[in-house]
Amino acid sequence: MTRASNDPAAHASEDFRRAFSRIEPELELVEQHMRDQFGSASELIPLIGDHVLAAGGKRIRPALVLLAAELCGYTGPRRIHIGAAIEFMHTASLLHDDVVDLSELRRGRPSANALWGNRRAVLAGDFFYARASSIITDDGNPDILRSFVNAIRSMSEGELLQLQRSFDPEVSESHYFAVIERKSAVLLSTSCETGAILADVTRAERQKLSEFGHELGVAFQLCDDALDYSAREAELGKRPYADLREGKVTLPLLLTLKRSTPAEQGSIVALLKAAQVLADADPGHAEGEPEALDLAPVIALVERYRGVEDTLRRAQKHCDRAEALIKPFSEGLAKQGLLAALRYSVSRNR
Repeated sequence: MTRASNDPAAHASEDFRRAFSRIEPELELVEQHMRDQFGSASELIPLIGDHVLAAGGKRIRPALVLLAAELCGYTGPRRIHIGAAIEFMHTASLLHDDVVDLSELRRGRPSANALWGNRRAVLAGDFFYARASSIITDDGNPDILRSFVNAIRSMSEGELLQLQRSFDPEVSESHYFAVIERKSAVLLSTSCETGAILADVTRAERQKLSEFGHELGVAFQLCDDALDYSAREAELGKRPYADLREGKVTLPLLLTLKRSTPAEQGSIVALLKAAQVLADADPGHAEGEPEALDLAPVIALVERYRGVEDTLRRAQKHCDRAEALIKPFSEGLAKQGLLAALRYSVSRNR
């Protein structure tokens, strides 16, 4: 679609493509640095690593490292190494998440745990966390190390917070946001913050970029949660309504629970209880036959009460906050790239 189109989503996608094509050579160096770290006594590590990298993805996290560092005046080789460490952390978290969620698809391809089993996938994830830690240790900057350690702790907490309230219709918005801030936003925040640290900017500038990444991460996850209710499998790379099947009460469902009648709330509670019974009886049910759970009534309620639309509206508010945070920084290609990533994050399902 050309720029002549009046479709904002098409414009955002094209801006994103252009911004990231400019740093594609650096992103290829990031990926090569990751492949250089696959050496292991276990022949499975390069196999699993190649499988995960071949699945693609936008490499948004290392791109944020590159762009944030450039925005602040640093374009040296350390940003390649830190970008690789960030992507190793993200890759490790995906391997662990797929085990926790019993997912069999990742970006439209069989997940690592589906191919090699849960135990091997978890251990490969541990290996990639170790590789990330090794890269950060070799870099030697204590502030970057501290940021990485905080991110790993936060991501683990987020996963546990989500698990402890699975299938629970009483989940509050504050709990939901505590989960996505730890599980998703923290790594984008760390990506931007470490880019700023590489450039040795002031504490105030570093904080603004950290907060920019946080707001971007929240917006990105809100859109992902909306996509689960509105996108097709080909767009998601996994079966739609996975969150609902897995008992994750995300914002579209939370808003629906708030707005629906007591009888309608009862139907949602009944579905969550049925999903929990299936999960307890057969932990792999989420990837089983689609007719195992009748999702249609609850999906209709989410549509009736504008759960998806209002989740996207919340995402746009976080996008606006992020844009305001980097307004004081100098104009240029790096800033344009960060804004393109931001706008793309809230336009993916429009």
